[in-house]
Amino acid sequence: MAVVCTGILAASIIMPSYGDYWLARRNLDRVQRYRLVLDAANRLSAERGPSNAVMGIMDLPTDDAKRQLVQFRAASDAAIEAIANPIAPNRESIDHPIPLRFLEQTNTQLKSARAEVDRVANLPLGQRRLEDVQLAIEGMFAVVDNFQSIVAWNVDDLVDADDGIAASVLIGHMLSDLREYGGRIASQIMAPIATRHPLERKHLIDSSRTRGRLNELWRLVGGQDAIFRSDARLIGKREEIERVFFGEGLEMFDALVTEGRNSGNYSLTAEEFTRRFVKTLQPLESLRSEFLNVKIDELMQTRDRALRTLLMVIAITTAILVILASLVRMVHRSVLSPLLQARDEVIGLAEDQPVQLGNPAQYAGEMRRLFDAIQILRGKLRERARLTDKLKEQAETDGLTGLFNRRTLDLIGQSKAKADGQAETACLVLIDIDYFKLVNDTYGHQAGDQVLREVAALFRSMLRPTDVIARFGGEEFAVLLSGDLLSDVVMRARRLRLALQRHEIVLADGARLNMTASFGVASGPLGAEEWPRLIKAADIALYRAKSEGRNRVRFAAGTELDEP
Repeated sequence: MAVVCTGILAASIIMPSYGDYWLARRNLDRVQRYRLVLDAANRLSAERGPSNAVMGIMDLPTDDAKRQLVQFRAASDAAIEAIANPIAPNRESIDHPIPLRFLEQTNTQLKSARAEVDRVANLPLGQRRLEDVQLAIEGMFAVVDNFQSIVAWNVDDLVDADDGIAASVLIGHMLSDLREYGGRIASQIMAPIATRHPLERKHLIDSSRTRGRLNELWRLVGGQDAIFRSDARLIGKREEIERVFFGEGLEMFDALVTEGRNSGNYSLTAEEFTRRFVKTLQPLESLRSEFLNVKIDELMQTRDRALRTLLMVIAITTAILVILASLVRMVHRSVLSPLLQARDEVIGLAEDQPVQLGNPAQYAGEMRRLFDAIQILRGKLRERARLTDKLKEQAETDGLTGLFNRRTLDLIGQSKAKADGQAETACLVLIDIDYFKLVNDTYGHQAGDQVLREVAALFRSMLRPTDVIARFGGEEFAVLLSGDLLSDVVMRARRLRLALQRHEIVLADGARLNMTASFGVASGPLGAEEWPRLIKAADIALYRAKSEGRNRVRFAAGTELDEP
């Protein structure tokens, strides 16, 4: 009985230690496999560089350019093969392999995108159309976007497996996205540079949105001091990224955007821009790589500590079992056996009735490790996830409302969306919150800021993804809608007005406000010359709405739009 109880006790001590070791080993294997997935995503992103370069060479691609492209493609293929057939140190590391359908989709799409790049690159420069180069670049974008399903699947798998590694997994994902968007923003203006065309409205909008994502990701990652102080390998990475990429790299990008907005005469060729810009991406990739190295090293240390603990527990438990077994044998042989024999003899002489001796042993042992700490960590991660989702949903350009600012709206309105040079027709809605100054004077500027944020969120929730909404200045907002009739836009403006009128805003002190707004709607072409006239027409309509009593929608008549 004593041996059985001791065995149960030994198992209860050893099994939790073995469970810790098994979890640490599995987490290490999974994070190492996750690192392969992020490496593959990075290789696919990096392949765009030499692809852009060969399509931007003034003549047919040189042998050096072709050789570099072949090397990058081979690196991408090897990275995909590494996650398709991982070298597993143990069976537990491959209990959830990457679904093959994801990899097959990526390989099929990658083959098609490469064929399009080769076709465009082999065309003489005079025959390379802007549309062909843009299509080839977007094909490589699609490969990376499709591969993100693999990354997302892997992230979900790791987060569900253990909350203890969720934070590192999510930060690694954000660092990988930072590198992807850093390269993508250059590729989004590469087609006009390669074909020596001015930038179109699409390029400006796409690159502006990517710029916002870059700034948002860097705000999330760069603002966490703990990341950059956790290991000597990460010290100085933040300053290097801000100096090299956000400084030199984006300054180079902004200079080319300015040249492309004014004309098609760029100071750099596509090949030169690619070569110089790729160098500024190296700090981003270095941060991602070193961060994962640090986390993998920490997991290795955790695994080794768990293994040492397990071996120590086994050794101690074995020693206790040996000592206890020896003591039991000695007591049984030296004490119990004679007593039992004497008792049996007494009983046999007296009553001849056997009496069983009891020798109960009480053991107390409990092994509950880290549950309270894990529960606290889960709550913290959930709180961080909610904050991350909230920040990612916010736009980058306007710090208060999260909307585009006036400068971005002007860039969109002054650009031409059509390749033939014809200006696109659009509707502009100018919105002015009624009596907003009274809110600031009565409740303070913090309350005014809250009103602006809530009005912006309300309007954005009622607009389509293709509509452009911006903070026009102060308490004014602007909405730009393409492809709609003026009458339809007027009806939509009225719905916005009614929604705001019915929306109740509760201030921090409990005060409840119902705000209204005046709307001015105008329709007209976009373009550098036409945009100010469209703004003026909408502003005239807005002024009429305010002068006629506010909280109403007015639209510009044809005579107002035609004014010089």
